[in-house]
Amino acid sequence: MLKLFTNNPINRHKKTLISINKEYENLKKYSNTQLEKQTEVLRLKLLNNNLDTNTILIEAFATIKEAIFRALHLTLFDVQILGGIILNQNNIAEMKTGEGKTLVALLPAYLNCLTGEGVHIITVNDYLAERDSSLAKKVFSYVNIKVGLVTQKTNPNQKKNEYNSNITYITNSELGFDYLKDNMTIHKNNIVQRNFYYAIIDEVDSILIDEARTPLIISGITEIKNQPYLEANKISNLLSNKIHYKIDEKSKSIILTDQGISQCEEILKIKNLYDTQNHWIKYILNALKAKELFLKNKDYITKNNQVIIVDEFTGRIMDGRRWSDGLHQSIEAKENIKIEAENKTLASITYQNLFLLYNKLAGMTGTAKTEENEFLNIYKMNVVNIPTNKKCIRKDLSDLVYKDEYNKWQSIANECLDMYNMKRPTLIGTTSIQKSELLSDMLKEMKVPHSLLNAKPENVSKEAEIILQAGQKGSITISTNMAGRGTDIILGGNPEKTTELTIEKLGSESKNKYVNNNNIKDILSEDEIKYLQNKNKLQNNIKTSLRYISKIKNIEAKLRTKYTNLFKKEKEEILKLGGLYVIGTERHESRRIDNQLRGRAGRQGDQGTSRFFLSLQDNLFRIFGGNNIEKLVTKLNIDDAIPIESILLTKSLNSAQKKVEAYFYDIRKQLYEYDDVIHNQRKAIYNERKKILNATFTRDCILEYAEYTIEEMLTIYIKTNKENNTLKQIIKLLNIKNNTQNLSTMNFNEIKYYLNEQLRISYDLKEIYLEQLRPGLIRQLEKYYLLQQIDQAWQEHIEKMNLLKEYIGWRSYGQQDPLIEYKNEAFHLFINMIIYIRQTVVYLIMRSRLIVDV
Repeated sequence: MLKLFTNNPINRHKKTLISINKEYENLKKYSNTQLEKQTEVLRLKLLNNNLDTNTILIEAFATIKEAIFRALHLTLFDVQILGGIILNQNNIAEMKTGEGKTLVALLPAYLNCLTGEGVHIITVNDYLAERDSSLAKKVFSYVNIKVGLVTQKTNPNQKKNEYNSNITYITNSELGFDYLKDNMTIHKNNIVQRNFYYAIIDEVDSILIDEARTPLIISGITEIKNQPYLEANKISNLLSNKIHYKIDEKSKSIILTDQGISQCEEILKIKNLYDTQNHWIKYILNALKAKELFLKNKDYITKNNQVIIVDEFTGRIMDGRRWSDGLHQSIEAKENIKIEAENKTLASITYQNLFLLYNKLAGMTGTAKTEENEFLNIYKMNVVNIPTNKKCIRKDLSDLVYKDEYNKWQSIANECLDMYNMKRPTLIGTTSIQKSELLSDMLKEMKVPHSLLNAKPENVSKEAEIILQAGQKGSITISTNMAGRGTDIILGGNPEKTTELTIEKLGSESKNKYVNNNNIKDILSEDEIKYLQNKNKLQNNIKTSLRYISKIKNIEAKLRTKYTNLFKKEKEEILKLGGLYVIGTERHESRRIDNQLRGRAGRQGDQGTSRFFLSLQDNLFRIFGGNNIEKLVTKLNIDDAIPIESILLTKSLNSAQKKVEAYFYDIRKQLYEYDDVIHNQRKAIYNERKKILNATFTRDCILEYAEYTIEEMLTIYIKTNKENNTLKQIIKLLNIKNNTQNLSTMNFNEIKYYLNEQLRISYDLKEIYLEQLRPGLIRQLEKYYLLQQIDQAWQEHIEKMNLLKEYIGWRSYGQQDPLIEYKNEAFHLFINMIIYIRQTVVYLIMRSRLIVDV
């Protein structure tokens, strides 16, 4: 019954699994109404057990196993239930591609939503969020659980309802931006999220590792400054690599040489390029980065006269996202595209600190083991490997390494031709749009039919169809990064999805185009084809709607049966050929992403093969490989066209990848450590905002600010032996009439008591005056000034902190720890900001003179 290895550490859950399956057998006898009532029964049990979810885990998991069977006619494997148990323990379940992670998440999501708190299931893109929530709705309809969905397309007015659902599917970026927006809103009714309780992150390594190097930023527009960017772009084209500047590809940075500095100063007719008064250095370095490090069709594409970022991890375009600190504008200048206004950071947060806000956090992916130390150190999550339902028999062949890139690509193209001739389905993973198009052009010349999937809009629209057909006989598929594609490549084909696609295409394509190209005439009659082609018209006719639904269902069943038989036969033929063949064209900076590509073959015990074709000119060899590899190849003295298969070379390559992983881990760790400083400040500011937003009586907050201000200013007054004009400033600030000479004879506590009394009298008079103008005006004014000044000061503080981070690194040259120095200075900046907020709010409320039109 249990497909577990005796040495496997997760054998300790064996008893729990037996109990879940036993309870599942009991629930099979329940009617749909009885199954639906299970939710209320379990909620009551949970309340009686102090909300300890472990007490109802067996019943909750069995309930969802039965709901999945009724909704989808699928029975969960034991390894899938194990995955659910691991997720409920706030760990990462490492499950290979094709093992059904989407269904696994439903088990702990249901269990934890019974507490009454919201559960978030986080995906990497809108397509996956929509797909998975649609499936979840079918399952949870049997147990009376509401499923929400938040994507970029979700109406802002609808978001609150979606977040208030029992379980909400959402993308990581939308979750982060909504969190920041909630903490910028000026009315509590505009807050859409509730407290963060439990999150399950799909493709957890992609979100918490790959995307953790880039913080989420909400920006405001500043004035447009075209000229500096255009001028800097011209200067960058006059400068030469290695003479005027040096490129560090590891850190994606550029350093000007002495000759480069002199050349720039001469062109700009300035004495000192690094003078803080002219800011030219920022524009020139960004222009050089745009020229050398950010490449078209790799890092970005141009569409509709705009520069659009390509996500380096998923190969998808990121509409609406812009690089910060003037880099995007520099790329627009390089591409001769209209320069948009520069952005000013209004709010930001890293994914590390965003997800650490949850009480409980879990994740799932096919590839996390290589980064388990990072998950444990930063997120306190263990990575637990879940065995596959069927043993993986994929063959991972040794890498073929060529001396130059030309021979590598020629060899890949020839391999594709051989696979096409033998009709073996092949998937080729590339690292950029440019490389995918290069191979596509080579295959066109060789007359090899193939599909191309990359970030270009004309290819994105065909994504589902391309992935669907990638496992069929003779298909050659070229794709940029496969991470987060979310669709399994099924050998022979997927009957369910192909049926859906056929009906959709027949209803929308021109009369005979789809029919002639796809042999539909072999499956459906002329009448059935015409029926589907006219379905939109028929749907609008109420009289024929019932007859129409019945007819469509019959055609669907006929197509599904035909495709099931056809694909089953085709799968058997493909398995005889060796299954899916995956080709990698370059080793990635992380072994994880190579494993994601390999994992597309050998799904659910199928046969499959993977192999990487590499060249010594690949980025990984070039940037991180060092001289050892080059020396080794020179010693071997092998012909350029002959690939090298060497254990020593493979070891050097693995060592290079480990170096890259360690390098980027250090970057993420440093980003986390620095952001952790501002994160504690962010929490304090956001908590203060929340308190003000939810308060009905903000008078106490103003008086508290004023009393703090009095104490702070009096401390300065006493420290300077009463010799400055601080008392006059306090009197002016509080808008009270008094002779400061009377106060000078009092001690600290006497002055403080007196001023606090005068403050309350003065404030009472202010309140009476404003209430006469308009009832409730004083409360509106208090809230407005409080939120306005907090937001304004916080935005200025973020700018100061960014500048501090930029120059704090230089402290290391003075034998000082930059992080400790950063913490110290950040603390002083924060205290100064708090003092400034208090004083400004008190001044504005006490000194304001309002005239209200009647």
